Amino acid sequence: MPGSAGSGKPRFQATSGEWIWGVHAVEAALSNPGRPAPRRILATPERTLELERRFGALTGLEVMDGPALARTLPAGAAHQGLALEGPEPESVDLEDFTAEPGAVLLMLDQVTDPGNVGAILRSAAAFGAKGLILQDRRAPRLSGALAKAAAGAVDILPVARTVNLSRALERLSDLGWRAVGLDGGAARDLSEVLDGGPVVLVLGSEGEGVRRLVAEHCDETARIPMPGGFESLNVAAAAAVALYEAARPRR
Repeated sequence: MPGSAGSGKPRFQATSGEWIWGVHAVEAALSNPGRPAPRRILATPERTLELERRFGALTGLEVMDGPALARTLPAGAAHQGLALEGPEPESVDLEDFTAEPGAVLLMLDQVTDPGNVGAILRSAAAFGAKGLILQDRRAPRLSGALAKAAAGAVDILPVARTVNLSRALERLSDLGWRAVGLDGGAARDLSEVLDGGPVVLVLGSEGEGVRRLVAEHCDETARIPMPGGFESLNVAAAAAVALYEAARPRR
C-alpha cells in the first residue's frame, strides 16, 4: 500500500465515472504524462479548437454544445466548456519525497471537504511544497469539485495516500523529515518552530483539529498567531498561511 515502508504497490486509482472539469484542470491533466489516458474528453467547438492547437489530435474527444456537456456532469459543475473522464494520477510513495533543506510536505488529517482539499492543493503548488499526504479512507477523490478548486494542481503536486497517518509519520521521520502539527493551543508560533529543514506540516479538520494519536507522532506543535483575536481560520486559509511561513528563507 502506498505510504508504507517498502510496500509501494498496489496504487490507489479512481474508479470509472471520475470527472474533472474546467479549463485549468483539464489542460493540466492532458499535460501530465503521469496520468493514465482519459476515457472521454468533452469539449464545446471553441474549446475543441483550443485543445487541438495545443495537444493535436486527442483520442476520446467528443464535441458538443455547453448544455449537453452540462447534462453529462454533476449538477452545478462549472465546466467552462471542457470536461474529462478517467482515472486520477497515480499516488506516490513516501519514499518518493526527498528530505532536503527547505522541503515542505502537507499532511491532512480527516479534512474531507473537496473544496478545502482542492484549495490546499492549489496553495501547496503555488508555494512550492513537494507533496500532499492523505489518509485513503478519509479523504475525497482527486476529481470533481476538488479538481476544479485545485485549478490544475492535482496534476502538478504529487499526492501520497496511506492507510495510517501515524505510521506514515514514523516512516517520514526515518526518512529525515520533521513533523509539525498545527494547533491553535500550542505554546509556540509556527515561525519559531520552523528551522529551514525538511518539514511535514500536519493540519486537522476544522473543529476537531489534528487527532491525538497523530499529534503524538509530531515532533512539535505550533500555532498561527492571530493578533486580531478571531478564534480560528478555515483549514484552507490556515494551510496557505502555514505554507507562506514555511516558504520564507531561513538561515
